[in-house]
Amino acid sequence: MDATATPAGALQGLRVIDLSRVLGGPYCGQILGDHGADVLKIEPPQGDETRTWGPPFEQGVASYYKGLNRNKRGLRLDLASEAGREQLLALLEGADVLIENFKTGTMERWGIGYETLSQRFPRLVHCRVSGYGADGPLGGLPGYDAAIQALTGIMSVNGEAGGAPLRVGVPVVDMVTGLNAALGILLALQERERSGRGQFVEAALFDCGLSLLHPHAANLFGGGGTPRRTGNAHPNIYPYDAFPTETTPLFLAVGNDGQFRKLCELLGAAGLAARAEFATAGERSRNREALRQELVRLLARVDGEALVQQLSAAGVPCAPILDVPQALAHPHTAHRGMTVRLEGYQGIASPIKLGRTPASYRLPPP
Repeated sequence: MDATATPAGALQGLRVIDLSRVLGGPYCGQILGDHGADVLKIEPPQGDETRTWGPPFEQGVASYYKGLNRNKRGLRLDLASEAGREQLLALLEGADVLIENFKTGTMERWGIGYETLSQRFPRLVHCRVSGYGADGPLGGLPGYDAAIQALTGIMSVNGEAGGAPLRVGVPVVDMVTGLNAALGILLALQERERSGRGQFVEAALFDCGLSLLHPHAANLFGGGGTPRRTGNAHPNIYPYDAFPTETTPLFLAVGNDGQFRKLCELLGAAGLAARAEFATAGERSRNREALRQELVRLLARVDGEALVQQLSAAGVPCAPILDVPQALAHPHTAHRGMTVRLEGYQGIASPIKLGRTPASYRLPPP
């Protein structure tokens, strides 16, 4: 979508000071900015390190940085200096929210930790994005997405059966931490309406990584044993997997018996759904290898694009497996307004859709 109109956002009037760098904190700030908050991004003299995380670079700035910092004004400030800290305190006089992700103890050493700031600014919502929290066995250690994926078990369930653990190909822990930070800020602001007081909000990558373990943790708690890698297949239901066809690979996401019967009918194999070993979801999951062999044989001689249309019309969840350029060029991407252009900037639009106060795109990254 083109950023032409700028309707009042849901967070219009909210003032945010964003001291964070890299991904989780900046993504949180961008979410708030997209929905109308006035976000001031304060960077150290050397800048947010993601400005150098390239190629590709656009006008000397890494695309990585640009993807996380729109709808923010920019200011360079040396918080290690007394003058810089005094300027920050002046800015906080009119602020509602502070976002930071400094290493544990840094803000306190500078005399601007939460306990100090909350005394001077009792209505301030202070959000810290951290790796592991401030205390405990790993407290205070820096956190990075891939390391958290390794430590929280995410990598252990990602990859082909029998293969090596794999990192998820997007920084899922960082982004979910940014989302949880934004949610925590909004919860604290709502509570402030009742109490008149701000509070400390923490979103730790470690916690957020563990929160992503559904259904694997639930299966373990239910007596299912140590979760294992299953490739593209779902650990609980089948067929929920990627399959080749004569023309294009596709993903089938069959979640119930009715959908499975429709799949078999469209493949000209209605009898498959009647077989005892495939008749129910539990039996299909237990006999997934035999079922996969049957489906691979049937799908090898069908037009994948045509089958996706037929299955979708019949209410059977499925999709072709696209690459990133194909996904961004998909007609539904345009219909949903999921890309945004500003002068010198292009990015993914906000997925949060509000009816009266939609997101708006006013400023390119500073």
